[in-house]
Amino acid sequence: PQLNQSSLPGLEWLTPRLEPDQIVYIGLRDIDRHERAIIRDTGVKAFTMHDIDRHGIGLVMEKALEVLGDRPIHMSYDIDAVDPDHAPATGTVVRGGLNYREALFVAERVWMTGRLGSLDMVEVNPSLSDDPGALTTADLALKIIGAAMGSCIL
Repeated sequence: PQLNQSSLPGLEWLTPRLEPDQIVYIGLRDIDRHERAIIRDTGVKAFTMHDIDRHGIGLVMEKALEVLGDRPIHMSYDIDAVDPDHAPATGTVVRGGLNYREALFVAERVWMTGRLGSLDMVEVNPSLSDDPGALTTADLALKIIGAAMGSCIL
């Protein structure tokens, strides 16, 4: 099933470009009932923080990449998926997100596929934190981008 955009005021013009089986969410922890219904109704694959806690980020990434198959990957990395202890300068601050290493691992693992075609880093907003928090968030965002581009430990 597809989302009926004609039922969303102001978005009637929107034409879906991706099928639900081309989308994977990783690290969800705070979604409202409408978002939950859209994810369930469309069949978009979503891995919550519960999944990461239970199975580990490694297995979750393998399952996510399996869903995506061999197609090129666009990774839209929302920094608010990361716990605010590591990324406080964002618009949606919710405790219990990805830790520092998990946040980097997501990008490292996508790079390792050789299929990353594009990347955007969103929700980094230094004006929403004090100076140390802004620097911490910006530093992590840059490290995630670097990891997605192949910067790794060895």
